[in-house]
Amino acid sequence: MSKEEEKTDVYASLGKDRKRFLSWQWKTIIVTMIGYALFYFVRKNMSVAMPGITAEYGITNKSFGWIIFAGSLVYGFSRFINGYTVDKYKGRLVMSLGLLLCAVSNFFFGAGANLSTMITGTYNGPDFINMFILIMGVTIILNQFFQGMGYPPCARILPHWIHPSQLATKMSVWNCSHSVGAALAVVVCGAIMGSLGTDMSNHPEVVKAITANLTNNDVADAATKALSYAAHYGAWKWCFWVPACLALAGAVFLFTCLRDEPKEVGLPDLPGTKLKVTESKNPKAKAKFEKVMVWTNRWVWTFCIANLFVYIVRMSILDWGPKFLTEASGLDIAKAAWTTAGFEIAGIIGTLSWGYITDHVFKGKGHHTCVVCMLGAAIFMAIFFAMVTMHVNNLLYISIVLMCAGFCIYGPQALIGIELGNQATKEASARANGIAGILGYLGSGLSGLIVGYVADAYGWAAVFGTMIVVALIGMLVLISMWKAPRDGYARANSIDYDSED
Repeated sequence: MSKEEEKTDVYASLGKDRKRFLSWQWKTIIVTMIGYALFYFVRKNMSVAMPGITAEYGITNKSFGWIIFAGSLVYGFSRFINGYTVDKYKGRLVMSLGLLLCAVSNFFFGAGANLSTMITGTYNGPDFINMFILIMGVTIILNQFFQGMGYPPCARILPHWIHPSQLATKMSVWNCSHSVGAALAVVVCGAIMGSLGTDMSNHPEVVKAITANLTNNDVADAATKALSYAAHYGAWKWCFWVPACLALAGAVFLFTCLRDEPKEVGLPDLPGTKLKVTESKNPKAKAKFEKVMVWTNRWVWTFCIANLFVYIVRMSILDWGPKFLTEASGLDIAKAAWTTAGFEIAGIIGTLSWGYITDHVFKGKGHHTCVVCMLGAAIFMAIFFAMVTMHVNNLLYISIVLMCAGFCIYGPQALIGIELGNQATKEASARANGIAGILGYLGSGLSGLIVGYVADAYGWAAVFGTMIVVALIGMLVLISMWKAPRDGYARANSIDYDSED
């Protein structure tokens, strides 16, 4: 390494440990990426299974909306709670245990119809349906609570390994994990829905019941789609059982390979991130640090509020994309799954691009990048709104516009968590992200209610009109912090930790 390179290398001070530190840095990034992708495998499978559940049991958008709303709120609070848990227990333990419990809840969800039959003694009728909805709600809520054990460990672990000047770029690479997981989940589950299950297409009573369920839910071309669903009757169950098996293996992988901090493998701390709070002997120092860096930090709260609007837009497409594309655009479930996966794939490209732009164009100020992204999301939602209004059902056009929206919305989705790690510093990153999780998944829950009710009452075009407004509000919130600094380390070290006030 030349002297000029040493001057710009933030890891140069590590000396002989530099190479080993960077090796462990990338190992940590890759291991947590695989683990977090598997969390999405046992989370986003629901969006592909929903059309099949509607076909077989007539579950309405409103019922799914309430289940998504409740589960999202639980997930947000779980992220907040686990932001504190990872400070007391190893992030490795919390993350691997969470993935294990998600697998268990998915096994139970897949068996939900069977459990309803066992409890009610019947396989159809109001009692069966109500019990099935209750079982779905309970298992989704449990799964979402366990899902909240996935991100907080990553939010705490990664800032211990990545320097603030590189956090946007490298964590944008990491942030692709959930896009990869969600994309693979919808593709794999789409294939499951089109290949597994029992062929009941030669049973008139089954086809008739499915047709009635689809018709009652205003599904386009119900008679034709009924034959397709009947040919793979019960396939939706495997959308939960297959990902659950993968999650079990992933839990073992995480516990075996992950390490929380450099000191656990005999390495020095991350250069340039030393905090006075860790050296203070005042027992109230940590409480003062948390109050200043999290609870009264204007920039933390602005990012958290913006996160609510980002998640409403993102989850409206991700959770409801397959259902909209099958019911309103006339696509079969496999094509709808691939189209939704395209949204996630574009999100991966967007995440990487916006992370690089943040560090190299906006000098690490991710809030500037987020403003541009939200404007872009609003523009592409407006284009999609026009297409739905004019009944443009061309698959290529739909895919391109959705992918452009994904490219934009995944910028702030990734950067808000990264920027919270910078603004609150590595010691309070998990807690700041916990607050963002509550508001983000309040937004996710609201997206379930908004889409469910608006789609049933006013149609899908109105849903996308609503998303335009939401994206613009989020952009205005982010503009309010345009003059914020890159990170909060200077602020953290300016606190007088040894005073008694």
